[in-house]
Amino acid sequence: ASCVQYRLVVRDVNTLQILQLYTCLDQIQYIEWSSDSLFILCAMYKRGIVQVWSLEQPDWHCKIDEGSAGLVASCWSPDGRHILNTTEFHLRITVWSLCTKSVSYIKYPKACQQGIAFTKDGRYMAVAERRDCKDFISIFVCSDWQLLRHFDTETQDLFGIEWAPNGCVLAVWDTCLEYKVLLYSLDGRLLSTYRAYEWSLGIKSIAWSPSSQFLAIGSYDEKVRILNHVTWKKITEFEHPATVANTKTIVYKEVEKSPSVETERLSFPPTRALASSLFSTESKYDISQVPVSLQYIKPVADRANPKMGIGMLAFSPDNCFLATKNDNIPNAVWIWDIQKLKLFVVLEQLCAIQSFQWDPRQPRLAVCTGNSKVYLWSPAGCVSVQVPMEGDFQIVSLSWHSSGDSMALLSKDNFCLCYLEREEV
Repeated sequence: ASCVQYRLVVRDVNTLQILQLYTCLDQIQYIEWSSDSLFILCAMYKRGIVQVWSLEQPDWHCKIDEGSAGLVASCWSPDGRHILNTTEFHLRITVWSLCTKSVSYIKYPKACQQGIAFTKDGRYMAVAERRDCKDFISIFVCSDWQLLRHFDTETQDLFGIEWAPNGCVLAVWDTCLEYKVLLYSLDGRLLSTYRAYEWSLGIKSIAWSPSSQFLAIGSYDEKVRILNHVTWKKITEFEHPATVANTKTIVYKEVEKSPSVETERLSFPPTRALASSLFSTESKYDISQVPVSLQYIKPVADRANPKMGIGMLAFSPDNCFLATKNDNIPNAVWIWDIQKLKLFVVLEQLCAIQSFQWDPRQPRLAVCTGNSKVYLWSPAGCVSVQVPMEGDFQIVSLSWHSSGDSMALLSKDNFCLCYLEREEV
């Protein structure tokens, strides 16, 4: 699905043929599929309205108007039959049922980066709350929205919450001014508290491994710390220095080369295809000799949100690898071997990393850097792929299909689909 101002366009993934076209009441600011892909919600925050469309029954429609309360966020519940709307100033979360048309209210949700978290099986929901100048967590049963547990947290200013994939442990972390990670059980017991240091900027990113055995914490001190699920103590820390010195680490460096054009093919004026190939540069990877010095940027210390520390973290679906980005070294992706707890590969790009995401079915990482190329890494090696589009197509984010056979590449105004041939086993 994609939106063009007022219109929602639903296409077939394989053919890109338009299946449905819906017209909303105002400019769409957010869209989200239900878990079973039968419904899609379109949020229009300026108007305080959510519209829901059915793929099976195009004539069926639903409009939720929050009225004077306003709207700042909207999302599906895991069952795909309830919608959670957060009102302006975070006064409450309204839970709307598409089946019974009933409404439930959750008061005092906290305005933070990640204040709602569902367990992977969809049974429980945790909500961060702020009341009487203190942080609280409420755990609800998603089947009937009954409150299961309510407890206060030992945080100064709670910043985010995240369930472990197995749904047994809830990670809660504090603002970057206070290095603190708290781990709670489903019944609200505090299992452990972790602090790496004090009196300096703390946590920037957090990621659970798919097996729930490891919690990776990225910090402003340019390190990733890995906690284990038995003692919740640190088992190792990964540093991101400007010089890669270990000879067992493979460093792939992107290099540009101008395409060679045969003089017989040159004509004047040149054809459109030839003109674009003349001025486009191809890129490939060279393996650099270790030690390698990476491009390091000294952050401006007297500005808010300095470009420093571990801004991106992601585990591969098989738990074998962890990909990280240190914002001080914006052009590099670091890939760590989780079984050996060692640095495995560094990809050094020519441009700053915009986004990366693992293939959901295998250890294959897709990277984009704001140009018209997509980069793929797997343990077998890495490749640079030019997107065959006319004009300037700058990829700023990407998203894998759940099958791993294709991915959507997004620029500021356009998107395209990249199809990958599956190897015959």
